[in-house]
Amino acid sequence: MHIVFVHRHGPGQFVHLARRLIADGWTATLICESLDRPVPGLRVLRYAGDTRQAGSAGGRPSVPYIEAGRKVADILHKLELNGHKPDIVMGHIGWGGMMFVKDALPDVPAIGFCEYYFQPQGGDVGFAPSDEMSLQQRQTMRLRNAIQLSTLDQLDAGISPTAWQKSRYPAEYRSKILVQHEGIDTTRARPDAMAGFRLPDGRHLTAGDPVVTFAARDLEPYRGFPQFMQAAALVARENPEARFVVAGGDGVSYGRAPSRGDTWRNRLLQETGLPPDRIHFLGQIPHKDLLSLFQVSAAHVYLTYPFVLSWSFLEAMACEAPVIASKTAPVQEVVRDGVNGRLVDFWDTKAIAAEVCSALTSPADRQAMRRAARRTVVARYELSACVLRLQALLSKLSNRSVQRQAGLGPVAGRRNVVTEWNRV
Repeated sequence: MHIVFVHRHGPGQFVHLARRLIADGWTATLICESLDRPVPGLRVLRYAGDTRQAGSAGGRPSVPYIEAGRKVADILHKLELNGHKPDIVMGHIGWGGMMFVKDALPDVPAIGFCEYYFQPQGGDVGFAPSDEMSLQQRQTMRLRNAIQLSTLDQLDAGISPTAWQKSRYPAEYRSKILVQHEGIDTTRARPDAMAGFRLPDGRHLTAGDPVVTFAARDLEPYRGFPQFMQAAALVARENPEARFVVAGGDGVSYGRAPSRGDTWRNRLLQETGLPPDRIHFLGQIPHKDLLSLFQVSAAHVYLTYPFVLSWSFLEAMACEAPVIASKTAPVQEVVRDGVNGRLVDFWDTKAIAAEVCSALTSPADRQAMRRAARRTVVARYELSACVLRLQALLSKLSNRSVQRQAGLGPVAGRRNVVTEWNRV
């Protein structure tokens, strides 16, 4: 079987599935603008990115996404002409790459990764009290959604990592979207009482040290970095032994950059007055080091707008780090307050600080929650189980395609595929 993955910065969410399929003898090709990590055996075909920024002032926000879709369709057409027609295509629908897949390969099953549907309320947009959307921003959001809906309308099925992310899409399309997380490797993300973490200054941290951790791809408001820093300043005054270790870059993954070319890290250090010698900024670190950090954490703070749930949060839970997380919709799908973690109001920095202080002074009180956190991840997000379910869907769709092309009898409709797969 030959599968083509489509992802702007791939393989992204498809990395684990690609590895599994290649190990099982599948041929796998990735069509992408850039490669975020290599996968042995994965053939990579790149297309040139559009230099115009989607949503830029005065521009046409849909143009870069439409162009990406055309480029992907051209590559798929050339694959077919050269005798490398795929048996199935699976790709992210958010950046336009999957928009014309069915025009290029109308008889090939296609599955879309449905990560996030923008709405003017109930999610990230308008969550901050200071948020005000301009008319142009609303138009940009609608155009981004229009590209997703045009894509999803053609596809055989969609995948959303969480039920909340699926719920963001219009009701008319939810029947073809399956809830399936890509998976967390709980054999790597696991507790280790003997773990250690060496700071850049040479200091060695071990389990039992008063270590407060925070991790995000980039340190920015979408992931609650300002609230963490404000809470950390309060904790520092209450607990002179507490040490704060932060993993994440100074770029912007979501939202906007601070004004005047500053970084959120520098701005929050100045605003909070948190002593620089009490906090360690690691930047973006290797994955194995991030897991070691979670293993020595005495209190892991995870804050997020109502938005896409981070892999790192589930990995921290799998490592049995005591989690203190925001009471926002994607987190509430995973965490039950007092059972497998503690939930706090995203904006209440005093409550965040109080929970951190409690975790540092009474670690034994959190042991049951820590064990329950790992059980939650193992039961619902364990990698091998998630990948097997995705593989079952791919096999079902590709087998039906073969039957249809061979004229071996009637083939059930798309909606039945979704219903049957939910019973797997």
